[in-house]
Amino acid sequence: MQDVTTTAFMQVIGRRGAPDWFVTEYFRVHETSTPEEAIVDSILNHATGRPVFAQIIGEDVPHIVRTIHLLTRLPIAGIDLNMGCPAPKVYRKNVGGGLLRDPEKIDQILGAMRAAIAGTFTVKMRIGFDGMQHFDRILSLIAKHRVDLLTVHGRTVKGMYWSEVDYSAIAHAVRSVPCPVIANGDVTSAQKATHLLKETGAWGMMMGRHAIRNPWVFRQWREHQQGQPVYQPTLQDVRIYIQELAEVCCDAAKATEKQAGRLKKFLNFIGLAVDAEGKFLHAMRRTETMRDLLQCCDEFLLGAQASTHYPVEPYRGLVARPTRETQQTCEF
Repeated sequence: MQDVTTTAFMQVIGRRGAPDWFVTEYFRVHETSTPEEAIVDSILNHATGRPVFAQIIGEDVPHIVRTIHLLTRLPIAGIDLNMGCPAPKVYRKNVGGGLLRDPEKIDQILGAMRAAIAGTFTVKMRIGFDGMQHFDRILSLIAKHRVDLLTVHGRTVKGMYWSEVDYSAIAHAVRSVPCPVIANGDVTSAQKATHLLKETGAWGMMMGRHAIRNPWVFRQWREHQQGQPVYQPTLQDVRIYIQELAEVCCDAAKATEKQAGRLKKFLNFIGLAVDAEGKFLHAMRRTETMRDLLQCCDEFLLGAQASTHYPVEPYRGLVARPTRETQQTCEF
């Protein structure tokens, strides 16, 4: 997730039960680009013990190949191509989800990447740009160029994060390509992940925004799969998690109101399971300093309610809407 899956965030997640692998923020590829130092740092210093895939976004074939040669010098598990980011500032440049409008360009890019990558080559995509007219064609290209693993988010680019997820389209992809398929889109909990595995036939699940809300979800899914008691965090555990985010994911060199804005980006998702009425979301969005924001967290998460279990699913009807403090996260 862009501007989320940093070195520090990987470490915070890792302390609560890391996923099987991480995918970096995307490396932007263009004529003058070089791999961003902060993203390289997340590969070198995440200290979770998990593999990390380097994600790239771009459409300039020679510079994609040049970037691959630079990234493969790093200790990565493979290279991942982003063909799904729905942010307008991204797809208008014909990259990310914008590529889904142009199968011929995808053919060129996949062919060049497969030739340049000796190791594991993965792709993340949505089911289309504003419809599914190119979906089967693109799946045939995934097979043609021997992509090693495909992640499919069951929404179109225009569907952003709020349209209904088409899990039948993911199941269709599972049947259509020879490589393993990872399902993505509203994978909210360990229980839902297990249900969606059966529904789609996918090889696994990718979680993005809901791992911000519930950083224990990967641990919970392992426990659920293994028939073990599933860990149930309390609101006090959530408050400790928030404190770590505040200390390591919010730049202390920034003005206090900018630090608070950075933390609100995470709280926009965490707050979806704090209270059913959305009172926490309402209150925290109206604070201006980090001190006031953390005090707001204390009021809702500590005291008499501290031992209350944090729900595994978000409450219905609450929305992690972007505000002036919290920009949209580009992820799947």
